[in-house]
Amino acid sequence: MLIAILGVIILIVGMVLKRSPEPGSHFSGVVSIVGAVVIVIGLALSAFKVIEPGQVGVQTLFGKVQDEVLESGPHIINPFVNITTFSIQTQNYTMSAKSSEGQVEGDDAIRVLSSDGLEVTIDLSVLYKVTPSRAPYILQNIGVDYENKIVRPITRTAIRDNAVNYQAVDLYSSKREEFQYKINKTISDNFAKNGLEVQQILVRNITLPASVRESIESKIQAEQDAQKMQFVLQKERQEADRKRVEAQGIADYQKIISTGLTDKQLQYQTILAQKDIALSPNTKIIIMNGGKSSPIILSDK
Repeated sequence: MLIAILGVIILIVGMVLKRSPEPGSHFSGVVSIVGAVVIVIGLALSAFKVIEPGQVGVQTLFGKVQDEVLESGPHIINPFVNITTFSIQTQNYTMSAKSSEGQVEGDDAIRVLSSDGLEVTIDLSVLYKVTPSRAPYILQNIGVDYENKIVRPITRTAIRDNAVNYQAVDLYSSKREEFQYKINKTISDNFAKNGLEVQQILVRNITLPASVRESIESKIQAEQDAQKMQFVLQKERQEADRKRVEAQGIADYQKIISTGLTDKQLQYQTILAQKDIALSPNTKIIIMNGGKSSPIILSDK
């Protein structure tokens, strides 16, 4: 559009030269033609607009926002229309205690009070994007600075409003997923009313007061010690059971031996043993004495 304005200025100069005395009036025609050409080129260039990938364009004509959304690609539009582009790609807004991680310089973590009156510090990231069809609404009612007007205040308020329903320890451990689900729903509903779409809410870190952290660590250590003692006791019980079974087996064996063997059985076992000795290659002479006493075995060893 600036080129067209420049052409108008050149055209006006040509008209002025036409009324001026010689020799300036001789150049008025050329200057006027140049001005007209520049105007045409400027209007042509202003009517041709390219929307970059990942963006949409919103048209404004003399302060009135148009409902039509220009998607990425080339467009022929009214030369007098002004185009405001919005990114429809996923955007990240981080609030962290570390100054190098968030959009705001310095400590930007969210500090909330839990139901038991303790201060909890939460680091959070919001992944969101502009809903393409709602871009005209955003421009008309919010403006291009929707990050500071909508994303930041709604997110911080949702965190504080939901955190007061939980104890500090629960936020850190057992009910963390439930807490994240609730803030996700609250933020998503409010974003949708303002033309934004939540992709994901990431609770990156929850920091408890030092006294609470020490209490949790002591509790965890006590639970680990109790589990270790249970393991030791179980192992000792198993060892006692093993010894009891072994003792019972020995007792049963001795009982069978003492009640089940007779003199004839013993004599038979003796004969078998003597037979094995006689067959041994190291035995040369066996003197039997009629079973009245042990036999005499002579060997060459």
